[in-house]
Amino acid sequence: MEGLFESGGVQGILHRPDHPTGDALALTHGAGSNCQAPLLARLARAFADAGVTVLRYDLPFRQQRPKGPPFPAAAARDRQGVVEAVEALRPLATGRIFAGGHSYGGRQTAMAAAEAPGLVDGLLLLSYPLHPPAKPAQMRTAFFPDLRTPALFVHGGKDPFASTAELQEAVKLIPAAVELFEVEAAGHDLRGAERFAAAILARLLR
Repeated sequence: MEGLFESGGVQGILHRPDHPTGDALALTHGAGSNCQAPLLARLARAFADAGVTVLRYDLPFRQQRPKGPPFPAAAARDRQGVVEAVEALRPLATGRIFAGGHSYGGRQTAMAAAEAPGLVDGLLLLSYPLHPPAKPAQMRTAFFPDLRTPALFVHGGKDPFASTAELQEAVKLIPAAVELFEVEAAGHDLRGAERFAAAILARLLR
């Protein structure tokens, strides 16, 4: 069962499983999208079918305006939005709580977890934007040594924001347990990743 969710400043879609395991996931979108992104919707439904309560939500920048990219100066507010989403989801979970997002949303979620150790039990990072396309010198890894939350990176083999080899090398900076799941033929949009939803979820829960 899924329906609109609003609590405090958090807005999105809540997926309640028919047979909940007690685990829950807060999942958000990339810079050019919103919580209605097909990737998020398909994964959320698959995870809910497996018993996980999923909240797919809009970051604060998207609540402020329906289109356009986030402003770098307001990224801290988006990270606060991640924290608020996790806290809104907490009363609905009796087990572990995970958080994640696609691209920008995943990056801000991981940064929020680095800033607040213990915020969640694990991270699901979909198409982490390791660097801008064709700019491998501009690595977005400054916070990696402070990230102590286990993380599962789901990465497209044709993602211009990082090669699989680049990501494999970069995650060595993270002191927590890290796993990389590659969707070989996918680009940054991770088209087709929902076909691997069961495997992704199993690795996240592990």
